[in-house]
Parts: sequence; structure tokens; C-alpha cells
Amino acid sequence: MLSYTDVTIKLAIGLLTIILQINLSGKSNLAPINALDQMQNYVLGGIVGGMIYNEGVTVLQYILVLLIWTLLVAILRFITKHNKYMKWLIDGKPQTLIKNGKLIVATALKNGMSANDLTFRLRTEGISDIKQVKSAVLEQNGQLTITQRGDEAIKYPLILDGQINETILEETGHDLDWLEKKLAAKNLEVKDVYLGTYVDKELNIFTYTEPKISKQS
Repeated sequence: MLSYTDVTIKLAIGLLTIILQINLSGKSNLAPINALDQMQNYVLGGIVGGMIYNEGVTVLQYILVLLIWTLLVAILRFITKHNKYMKWLIDGKPQTLIKNGKLIVATALKNGMSANDLTFRLRTEGISDIKQVKSAVLEQNGQLTITQRGDEAIKYPLILDGQINETILEETGHDLDWLEKKLAAKNLEVKDVYLGTYVDKELNIFTYTEPKISKQS
């Protein structure tokens, strides 16, 4: 016979686990923004939904499974934050669909982007001619980031979580040697940078230990 006491306990534990995972992820909710978030939500929902009414699963077993999954998610988040290759493997990486007015059809097809979908997204940005586009990048969450010709602002970060975006570095007209010299002038390495942007020909650096912004042209 189904014990409502066990169901209540499992529900409470599941709720606490969800709250714990939200806090560990640093977000205010479980709305997915990447592949890891999607996987976390699906598996967590499967664990709670599949075990809550299963009398063969004890409360202790239920707790252990939730703890194991929470630990695995925490480990994956740590790895993806500190290793760009694992991040690309799990979350994917931005894909350039248009560069200097030229459409990269192979990349569009690889990412399941139809011509109809692409032109619709361009029209929503007020763009009717692909030649007007300096760069169009398909983000991991499916959004399209567009930079038009004549727009000097680079709309994508140069450094994220201590990792260089080499595509954006190339678009700035500079190379890795230039970037390393700029960072060395501030006694910094790439791994020290939380966020680096290039706006109006200025390199803006936000480090993990120093919240202030430093600018170099």
C-alpha cells in the first residue's frame, strides 16, 4: 500500500534538492540556458518523478541518488568553467553563420538552420541583405548575435571565464601576442580574467580578484 508519509518525505527532499541545485548553479531558477542545464532538469525530473511513487525505493536510496546526481552536476559545472574543450563538448560553442557578408551554408546546415529561419531572423533585425552583415553568430542557446557593417562595437566577449574567444580576437584585428602583452602590462594572465570585452577599440578587463575596470587602447 502506498505510504503518503514516504511520498511527502520524498517530495520535500526533492524540493530541497532543486533549491540546492539552483543555489549551486548561481541562478535564481532552473531555466535552461545551455545543454548542461537541460540535462540537469531532465534527469532531476526523472529521478523525482520516477522514484517518488515507487515503494521499492527507500527514502535513503532516494536521497543517495539525488546526492550523487547533485555531485555529478557540480563536477561538470566546475570542469566546463575551467576547461574550454570540455565546455565545447558539453555546451557546444558559438558558430559563425555569416562573416563579412558571406553566408557559410555548411555551418548553417550543420546546425539545422534553414534558409527560411535565417532570413526571418535577419528581417527581425531590420536586415534584408546578407551583405550588410559583418558577422552573425549562432549562440549555444539558439540565439543569433548580429554585427552589421559600420558597427564598430564587437558584440561578443573577447575573454570569458579565463578563456579566449579566438574568433572574436581575429575580428578585432589583433592577435594572441597583442592580447598577452596588454594583459602582461597589468600583471595579468588570461586565467585571471573573468570577462574581457573590446569596445570602441578599448580592451576592458574584469578580473576575478579586482572588480574595477581597466582600459587600454
